[in-house]
Amino acid sequence: MKESIQKEFCPIEEQIKIIKKGAAELISEDELKEKLTKATEQNRSLIIKLGLDPSAPDIHLGHAVVLRKIKQMQELGHEAIIIIGDFTGKIGDPTGKSKTRKPLTDEQVLQNAKTYTEQIFKIIDPSKTTVRFNSEWLSKLNFSDVIQLAASTTVARLLERDDFQGRFQRKEPIGLHEFFYPLMQGYDSVEINADIELGGTDQTFNILMGRTLQKSMGKEQQIALFMPILEGLDGVEKMSKSLGNYIGIFEPAEVMFKKVMEIPDHLILRYFELATDEHPDRIDELKASMEAGENPRNIKLELARIITGLYHTKEDVDKAIEYFHIVFQKGEIPEDMPEIKLSSVCKTILDIIPYLVEHKIVPSGSEFRRMVNQGGVQCNQERITDFNFLMDQKETVLKIGKKKFVRLIFE
Repeated sequence: MKESIQKEFCPIEEQIKIIKKGAAELISEDELKEKLTKATEQNRSLIIKLGLDPSAPDIHLGHAVVLRKIKQMQELGHEAIIIIGDFTGKIGDPTGKSKTRKPLTDEQVLQNAKTYTEQIFKIIDPSKTTVRFNSEWLSKLNFSDVIQLAASTTVARLLERDDFQGRFQRKEPIGLHEFFYPLMQGYDSVEINADIELGGTDQTFNILMGRTLQKSMGKEQQIALFMPILEGLDGVEKMSKSLGNYIGIFEPAEVMFKKVMEIPDHLILRYFELATDEHPDRIDELKASMEAGENPRNIKLELARIITGLYHTKEDVDKAIEYFHIVFQKGEIPEDMPEIKLSSVCKTILDIIPYLVEHKIVPSGSEFRRMVNQGGVQCNQERITDFNFLMDQKETVLKIGKKKFVRLIFE
């Protein structure tokens, strides 16, 4: 019989320190310590659960908060199970919704799941991750099983949820099937014997339902680890693409670096805690440096380098740093920029607008015209407001807005 390999875990107190870093709430630390102790004695990894509603967003640093925490726990020797809610996606998570959500089709769920998994593996370790679909077990429950599941909670408890409570008070419809969403998500924890479930603070009800169902079915309860919502570049609202205050994990290195440098100083340490894998002791050192009078800009430069380095190569990071110093500090023209090849018949600014749109340098011709009229466009460092401005066909560099450059090459 093949002997199992002895796993190497770092000290339990050290693990707890890393797991707690940046967390909004942990239920509970004593239970976590007990689980870690048992896992070490049994030479096994803890099972970390993350449920994903397959709505396929483009992941930004706000979405990545829980994924970075999973990565940190994987580095401590634990395993992740990512549950794609293909079955629950047919209902739609009612969390934070003021009305019943339109269910996703099978095709939409599968396509969104594929997109999601491609993105999350840019952060978490695929060798320590299993991806499962909850239709694997939820589709097999018979009506008797569903009745038993429903008997584990009460309507009063379900109505404690802010979204349900608000709709009930406003006399807006709540589909009976929506009550089953937290029950089904909780049942996922029962099925995979989850030790820890992560989620944002907006998932409190659903994750605690997992603990309830595990206990009612005679299983050891999972730890509930809630990560806070990350504020965006404005320093106030949560990071969101719709608000335009986001940092996307697939953005070019120079864009990511520049955006991190735009965050308010009061969020520097919060970004270190939630958007990086830096050790808590290192973050304490940075906090002490700031309190001792260190220029926040210096610490923000380190933050920008670290965050950009999590998603790009060292070479790309070095180029991003150089680009930032040249363009945004010295006001010079960078060497590397997009290039557009044009016919020599293009002579004026008006002539090149279709090419700028085609190459996605500007979103639309009207937007570019607006920027010209407002003095936001320079040609070879000369501000232009005349669409009939004649360009130098030997060497022409456009600066559009504060940070976008394009070189025009005439053939």
